[in-house]
Amino acid sequence: MRALLKEEGGYTPSIVLAEISRKYLREGVNPEIVRKRLLFIEAMTEIVNLTVEIALKAGETYLELLQHSKRVKGRTLSLADAVVYSIALLLGEDLVTGDKLFKELPRVLYIGD
Repeated sequence: MRALLKEEGGYTPSIVLAEISRKYLREGVNPEIVRKRLLFIEAMTEIVNLTVEIALKAGETYLELLQHSKRVKGRTLSLADAVVYSIALLLGEDLVTGDKLFKELPRVLYIGD
């Protein structure tokens, strides 16, 4: 992922920073290391904050992803998932993710498995 960020840059939804922080802190990573990782992402990508346009798209996308998740028997969907995917769609960019929920969707670069 670090190499991809260095080469491509891109966008990071602000909610992803919070999700990354939660994951690392839950795993017991030192808060200062978490801070450095978040600052690296902030330095290498453009942080995208929630707007009315994104919120409206996320509401629509949530309903679509909910149906998709049921079809593929995927994990429980979160609103953050819809926000992240909506931002990629609105920006016309690929969502880079290792989350199987998104694996076969348009505009997704799946890096899992």
